[in-house]
Amino acid sequence: MSLEVLEERVNPLLGRREAKLRIHHEGSGTPDRLTVRRLASDHFKAPVDRVFVKSISTRTGGSSALCAVEVYDDARMAERIVPAYLKNRNLPKDQRVSKKKGEETKPAAAPAPKPAAKPAEKKAPEAKAPPKPEVGKESKPAEAKEAKVPAKAEAKPKA
Repeated sequence: MSLEVLEERVNPLLGRREAKLRIHHEGSGTPDRLTVRRLASDHFKAPVDRVFVKSISTRTGGSSALCAVEVYDDARMAERIVPAYLKNRNLPKDQRVSKKKGEETKPAAAPAPKPAAKPAEKKAPEAKAPPKPEVGKESKPAEAKEAKVPAKAEAKPKA
């Protein structure tokens, strides 16, 4: 595997170097983040804990990967700036923290204590009154409710 620096910028405000790398991986698959991290660490002569791989992309069937890497001058600055998900991605698989759907990072709050059961006062159930008939409306038998469909209209003679 060989490494080629395509672009390198120094960001003094954030205390880091931002680089775009091309890694040639002829005959093997796309390198994982740990491999890219080690290669970038060796190239920039920085400890591995201050190198973070933002992205790796390879074209289908290609033998080179484009990588975006950030190399921090200070570990504390990296701790403050790099998002938690990116730190997690740059760890080995056995050290990663997995967050599955439905899980929350905060512990679930205990349910509120229920008040002590008091003797319930029993009320007599109220009897429902039958519905009152509406004024002005008469009930019709079911047969009358069905509308009669008129026969097919006859064609009018042309004038």
